[in-house]
Amino acid sequence: MNLANWLNSEAFTVFGQHIKWSDMIGNIIGLIALALGWRRSIWTWPAQLLSGVILLVAFASAHLSGSAGKQLVVIVVALWGWWSWNRGRQQAQDGSIAVRFATWRERGLLIGAAAVGTLAVGGLFTAFPSLSWDPWPDAYIFVGTVVAMYAQARGMVEFWFAWLLVDLVGVPLNFANGFAFSGFVYVIYGALVLWGMRDWWLRTRTPALEGATA
Repeated sequence: MNLANWLNSEAFTVFGQHIKWSDMIGNIIGLIALALGWRRSIWTWPAQLLSGVILLVAFASAHLSGSAGKQLVVIVVALWGWWSWNRGRQQAQDGSIAVRFATWRERGLLIGAAAVGTLAVGGLFTAFPSLSWDPWPDAYIFVGTVVAMYAQARGMVEFWFAWLLVDLVGVPLNFANGFAFSGFVYVIYGALVLWGMRDWWLRTRTPALEGATA
C-alpha cells in the first residue's frame, strides 16, 4: 500500500462515522497551525503547508474539487505567507509578527474579492457539475479560505472573522460529504478562532508591545 492509499484508508469508526487517516492527520496539523497563528509564530506557515498537502490528498480522492482546490491555494498562500513573515516587515519586540486592523479600504477590497470570487467559482462549479458535489458551499469555502489566509499574511485581525465565516459553512459541508473528523475539527477551529481573535484584538490596543515597523 502506497502512502496516498494509506492516507485515504479508514483509521477508525466513531458514532457511525468513518474517519480517514488523511482527514484526521491533516486537520490535527491544521489545528496546530491555527494555534501557532494565534501566537503569531512564523511556524504557522509550514504547518499550514503540510496540512494542505495531506488534505489535498483527502479531498481529491472524494472528488471535492473546490475543497481540493482550496488546499492547493492553502499551499501557495502558505509559501507566500512564510516568505512575507520571514521578511520581518512587521516584527514585534517579542520576535512574533505585529498585527493590526485593516483599513476601511482594505476591508472593502476583501469583502468585494470574496463576493466576486464566490460568484465566479460557484458559477464555474455550477456550469461543470463534475467539479463539485456542492458547488456554492464549496466555492464559498474555497474563496473564504483564500481571503482569510491573505489577511493573515498581511497581519490583519480581520482574518479571524473570515475564518469564522468559513466555519459556518465548513462544518455542515464536511459532515454531509463524509469527512466527519473535519466537521468535528471545524467546531474546535471556531473556539480557537474566537480566542485568537481576542488575543490579536488586544494586541492592537497595546502598540507599545508591538514595537516599530521594521
